[in-house]
Amino acid sequence: MDDHTNHALCMVLLIVVVLTVTASNLWAAQILVSAAMSLKDAFTEIARDFEKKYPQDKILLNFGSSGQLQKQIEQGAQADVFASASVNELNSLEKKGLIINTTRWTFARNSLVIISYHKIKAIDDLAQDGFEKLTIGDPGTVPAGKYAQEALEHYKMYDKVKNKIIFAENVRQVLDYVVRKEVDAGIVFTTDALTVKDPALTVLALDAKSHEKIEYPMAVIKGTKEEGTARLFTDFIASETASAILKRYGFILP
Repeated sequence: MDDHTNHALCMVLLIVVVLTVTASNLWAAQILVSAAMSLKDAFTEIARDFEKKYPQDKILLNFGSSGQLQKQIEQGAQADVFASASVNELNSLEKKGLIINTTRWTFARNSLVIISYHKIKAIDDLAQDGFEKLTIGDPGTVPAGKYAQEALEHYKMYDKVKNKIIFAENVRQVLDYVVRKEVDAGIVFTTDALTVKDPALTVLALDAKSHEKIEYPMAVIKGTKEEGTARLFTDFIASETASAILKRYGFILP
């Protein structure tokens, strides 16, 4: 075999090695982040910024009601990070040994509001004839719905309006029902109400003391094959970049 042939073979082998390494490092890690529906806009933007900073990594996002996501994880569904709109779901996963406890932290808070295209000055207005349909998230799986029920009970309104209530699968569905005027009012997080740019929408804040404190905890799921990247993402949520995004979407920083 002459020198020219040897050189050609070496070049081919070098190209194969380079292509193999390039392909294997195209995404050094790919993680799935399961997050509460109310985080959809903020986390979509945060994930883009994360990928800009760590171009070798890929973030896949799975949004839903916190309770449904919790059940998915308990049933063995793949997830590397879980961010909930309530501490209860993380507490349940922690008790079952399904999260890495040292990675758990509260990264944001929120508040609760009533939204309607009718004039509404007080929560008592929901009992009036003009409010025939009220929507809240299903309290069994949707934290916003659980907080809403607590607030209605606090104001001694639940029994007065329970026959008007239509339960939704997540907080964004509550928002959609109101925006499409399929119902007369809904109870959502402040951050969800801020996504509606219609000045005709009435927004009435509810007293923070009327319900459990609204906290957003997150943690890395135990057994993830990409623990390093999962931890990197949870750390990134504390960065100035992510904090600014959360604040812009109306979340309260801890």
